Amino acid sequence: MKKIATLITALFLLVSCDETFDINRDPDLLPPGQAYSTILPAGIAGVAGAQGSYYAIVGGFWSQFWTQNTTSNQYKDVDQYSIGTNDYQVGWTAMYDALNDIRVVKAKALKESNWNYFLIATVLEVQASQVMTDLYDDIPYTEANNPLILQPKFNTGKETYDLMIADLKLALSKDQSASVGDKPAKDDFIFGGDMTQWTKYGNTLLLKLHMRLTEVNPTLAQSGIKALIDSGAQFLDVDASMHNFEDADSKSNPLFESDRRQLNTTLNLKASTTLYSYLDVNSDPRITKYYENGGTSVGKANNQGDFLNNVTGLSTVILAPKTPVYFISAEESYFLQAEALTRYYGGAGAKTKYDLGVAANFAKYNTTTKVGSTDIPPVGSPAVLLAAGGKYEFPATGTAAQIEAIITQKWIASFPGNGYESFLEQNRTGYPKVSAVPQSNELYIAGQFAVSVQSVIGNKFPKRIVLPNTVKTRNPNAPALKAISLPVWWDVN
Repeated sequence: MKKIATLITALFLLVSCDETFDINRDPDLLPPGQAYSTILPAGIAGVAGAQGSYYAIVGGFWSQFWTQNTTSNQYKDVDQYSIGTNDYQVGWTAMYDALNDIRVVKAKALKESNWNYFLIATVLEVQASQVMTDLYDDIPYTEANNPLILQPKFNTGKETYDLMIADLKLALSKDQSASVGDKPAKDDFIFGGDMTQWTKYGNTLLLKLHMRLTEVNPTLAQSGIKALIDSGAQFLDVDASMHNFEDADSKSNPLFESDRRQLNTTLNLKASTTLYSYLDVNSDPRITKYYENGGTSVGKANNQGDFLNNVTGLSTVILAPKTPVYFISAEESYFLQAEALTRYYGGAGAKTKYDLGVAANFAKYNTTTKVGSTDIPPVGSPAVLLAAGGKYEFPATGTAAQIEAIITQKWIASFPGNGYESFLEQNRTGYPKVSAVPQSNELYIAGQFAVSVQSVIGNKFPKRIVLPNTVKTRNPNAPALKAISLPVWWDVN
């Protein structure tokens, strides 16, 4: 895969026009009060840039939102699962550069008992590390970003999860009312200094980490989730996102910037049969928000990875410059809660959370029609699809069927920039299901995952990203290279 132009420095332009924002200055030498307000925005922008461009691209392919256009070459290696050690080096570096800023904030906050910034930095540290360990498995964590350790040890995926859970619990246990020193405000691109929302974000992230363990360690998953919910913890009902993007060069959403503006083309990403067909057969109006000409007589989708065919008129994936980067969206939070209630509370309240999750994603695309002062739900709106007998109605019984409904809707709601999450969830749960026949077969069931037509690893799906060569050659502590088809530690399906 050709390198995606790095966006991290460009995203710094969004931070501030204030002359105090100088990323070349030593944070330890900044005037009091400026270290947090200078470094935190850089860390947030860095995480948004890394996960919102590099990993959003691969996630969209592997969640089968899109496929490589038949007349382009940019992402053929991703679409055919041929990512190697020379790919995603910049993505890895960008994320760890962001983590460096975040860990500077965290260390300073801990030293000063500034529990506000300590919580913010810890949540961001776990957010970024969760993405990396779920995609690479073993990563540097305990010794990472330490200027005294040039060759940090790698923690196993399991160790990393244990450490992330412990770190989140510690940060959440601190008394925010006793926080000393500066208070976050406009330097917090996500919540503007609202610590109640940061606590909810931390709780939701902790719920997510435990949910990832449902198959590999169901006992720990259940105990952790029940302890959290039974404690009365509150979870996100708004988006945790970076949302101050502009329709301007180097200031737009990282996925739009990297695929559209920097490459100066709209030809790379075309509709995958997988998601397109599912939205189409269910008369889901989001299809027109995801794909140009979606669901119309002139709209076409391509079988996953079949970029050597001669299909023309394929629907282009719609990306927008001002779309936020979602760290955890409101709908993801609702779906996490719905799954927890389904698995461990006999389903009590699960339907309500599920319905809220579906409706929250529809609301992002303004799918209701207004007639005068009355909102009239169109065919395919949440009110129709979730009503009794609707195609998206939450199953009344059957834990497996209920979880399938939840994960399927989470998959749809992850479009466009959070495909790496729905890819990981498919690995964990097996939903959406895998097709028993090729997508070209008339028996293909809309929405089922299909191995890329041009797969270079046989009849297998990718399960991880290969460790970059620059990391492997420079750090003797790096683990042995593992095949792209080898599952990470928690993926036992």
